[in-house]
Amino acid sequence: MEIVSNIALISINETLIVQLVSFLTFLFVINIVLFRPLKRVMEKRDEYMDDLKQDVVKSEKKMEEFKEQMRKHETAVRREAEEIKTELMASGNKTASEIFAGIRSEIEGLKSENEKEIKRQLISARQDVIAEVEQLAVDIMERVLNRRLVQ
Repeated sequence: MEIVSNIALISINETLIVQLVSFLTFLFVINIVLFRPLKRVMEKRDEYMDDLKQDVVKSEKKMEEFKEQMRKHETAVRREAEEIKTELMASGNKTASEIFAGIRSEIEGLKSENEKEIKRQLISARQDVIAEVEQLAVDIMERVLNRRLVQ
């Protein structure tokens, strides 16, 4: 028996071909079973993510459009409210002026009525005072003269 020493790590013989065929078969099977489905799932995920990104961009664009519409609507509403406020102020000022004019005329009427009443009371008071003065004068003269005066 002869001991053959073979130091080479790789020896080219029939087992290498069997191992090579076995490895290629393994690669073919793993490609079909694992890599292709995994690649399809990753592609679907990428498509889904792209669709989501597009949806987000569309939603942001719609949101900006909506914000712009809201700003325009707010501006229009504020302008309309300012116009209504101005109209109400003008109407209120006009109504207040009419009320003040009515009150002034009513005050003037009451003032003239009160002046007439005061004049009437003054005339009546003067007449009463004159009558009392005449009676007092007669009483004083009767006392001074010690006799009754005939009227």
